[in-house]
Amino acid sequence: MKGKDFVTGERISRPQLTGVAVELTDPRAARAELTGGKAAALARASAAGLPVLPGFVVLPAGANQRGADPEQLWRRLSDEGRRPLAVRSSSSAEDTADSAMAGRFVSVLDVRGLDAFRAALRAVRESAAAVEGPPAPMAVLVQPMLECRVGGVLFGADPVAGRTDRLLLSALPGGPDRLVSGAAQGESARLTPRGRPLDDTVSGLLARAELRRLAALARRTRRIFGSPQDIEFGFAADTGRLHVFQSRPITAMGPRPRRGARLLGPGPVAETLPEPLLPLEEDLWVTPLSHGLATALDLGGAAARHRLRALPVVRTVQGRAVADLGLLGLVPPRSRLLSLLNPLPPARRLAAAWRMGRLRGALPGLALALQADVDRELATTPPLAELTPADLVAALRWSRGVLLALHAQEALAGALLTDSEEAGGGAAAALAALRHGRAEGLSDAALAASRPEVLALVPPSLTRPLRLPAHATDGGPAPGTLTPREGLRLRVRWVQEFQTRLVREVAARTVAIDRIALLRWPELLDVARGQPLPTDLAWRRPRQPGAPLPDAFRLAGDEAVVASDRRGGEGAVGVSAGRVWGVAWDGGGEPPADAVLVVRHLDPALAPTLPSLVGLIAQTGSPLSHLAVLARELRLPMVTGAAAAVERFPPGTPLVVDGGSGEIAVRELTCEIRG
Repeated sequence: MKGKDFVTGERISRPQLTGVAVELTDPRAARAELTGGKAAALARASAAGLPVLPGFVVLPAGANQRGADPEQLWRRLSDEGRRPLAVRSSSSAEDTADSAMAGRFVSVLDVRGLDAFRAALRAVRESAAAVEGPPAPMAVLVQPMLECRVGGVLFGADPVAGRTDRLLLSALPGGPDRLVSGAAQGESARLTPRGRPLDDTVSGLLARAELRRLAALARRTRRIFGSPQDIEFGFAADTGRLHVFQSRPITAMGPRPRRGARLLGPGPVAETLPEPLLPLEEDLWVTPLSHGLATALDLGGAAARHRLRALPVVRTVQGRAVADLGLLGLVPPRSRLLSLLNPLPPARRLAAAWRMGRLRGALPGLALALQADVDRELATTPPLAELTPADLVAALRWSRGVLLALHAQEALAGALLTDSEEAGGGAAAALAALRHGRAEGLSDAALAASRPEVLALVPPSLTRPLRLPAHATDGGPAPGTLTPREGLRLRVRWVQEFQTRLVREVAARTVAIDRIALLRWPELLDVARGQPLPTDLAWRRPRQPGAPLPDAFRLAGDEAVVASDRRGGEGAVGVSAGRVWGVAWDGGGEPPADAVLVVRHLDPALAPTLPSLVGLIAQTGSPLSHLAVLARELRLPMVTGAAAAVERFPPGTPLVVDGGSGEIAVRELTCEIRG
């Protein structure tokens, strides 16, 4: 059988049934379009002096290249069949910068004998047709089998965290084949670029000198190929020499936070706005909350004014409200010594001290005056259907401005004022109003109109109908007299409900509420004035709600969420003293006896369930929240800031919860045997 070399034009002879092969030392072996990504990478690595085993590549059918008889090369490489070989795929679609195709094609190991070699060639070639997508030429890489003391995979970067200043290593006794196939789980470790381990999980398998050799290998392959590599390696059992079995680009690096990216999280704002928000809801409720908290932080000297102007205290990520945990003081400084030596924070606090001292005495009166203004405005507003367009716009502007003031005063009241033990909370007042309203048989709308305190039990929404809890457990605390902070919090919720009614009135005059909710604030004012709807409104779609956000995270350059490294129980804070034994419950179905509710965020809708619990654990939340106040009133042990609590304590887990110290422990269950 004859053909023509498409490079030289020479006539070549190919009598071999198994095709034509070139050795890895042949310069043509480094051409990925000819020998495939896997073989080409090893040929380049070998030419650069890396420890690559000898071998040859059987070229794809139709390659029209001059080469050797694969069977002759097999005899020499296998020592006439006495040495086992590895026969592996090397497709041109494999090990590229865009797709590794890892594990998609067949590799046959421990091949002994000529017939087994021929069968392995057929199996590898046929595997190309079994993979979906356009066909790609399939070359076959043949190398000796190596008995390894330790083998594994080394990533020249951390693809999970998106960090190029870390190496990721997984190793196990023997060769790497069981690891890469998933048949066995190796021991993993993170290394510095110089091979210093950041943990000790592989210390029993690899010596420090071997880790340094692996790090040097990662650096060399990066220089050769121009990017961090995914390397399969092995240390020979007899000589201890390090060998490279495969090197390919890391095709999927995780998102990396931007330099100086702020630590964000649902934190205390998740109680106020726990659900994903539509665009108009973001503008109505998140923007005033952010500006109000910034005003309070500025007055308190907690952050520099230029930072508060540049960094929003509260924003939305994937439609969910999150807070800047650093600005709120929920993140400890990276260096406590430097923070103590830094003169700026004390100077800011000193400059703010006189304001805070005067404000502490004046704040209760200011809060009562603001509440009275809000109550008067809400009570004197005519029926919304009678409002002119100008009146609608004025009411919308007032509501947004007064929310800013309410949020600012509420934050200051929480920081400066001490609640008396006789005073009640807004959640207690809401529960009492719910009990009375349900006893009277009032509908949700009638109950909210006659006793607006119940609005504290549900978050605001422009599109969802009002759904109050079906009942309130008897035996809750008496509401008492509201503190200034609790009174302000209730007015926040009332103003939000007033905004909802205003926006629905605009919708009644124009288009459905689900369309209006996709507007932004300036567009809403234009539509309320009678101007036409935006021309693209019909094509706008609400964001699909995704998974809940991590408790703490940073944003990458493409706004991707990168979870923080917080682990275990660090950051857990006891907010309501008491120590109890109980059983974890996720809130679904009937609660078990001695239920300890374990949730991601504090949600006002949880308030009716609190009297039936023995404890409450939340991954995020503020000790000053409605539910924390209510828990203290009920003497219900409660812990917030318990990282990954939902995953760590699934339903049915026996727990010990100390609401004073923040301790959470899994309780050992023992049974007593009687003779």
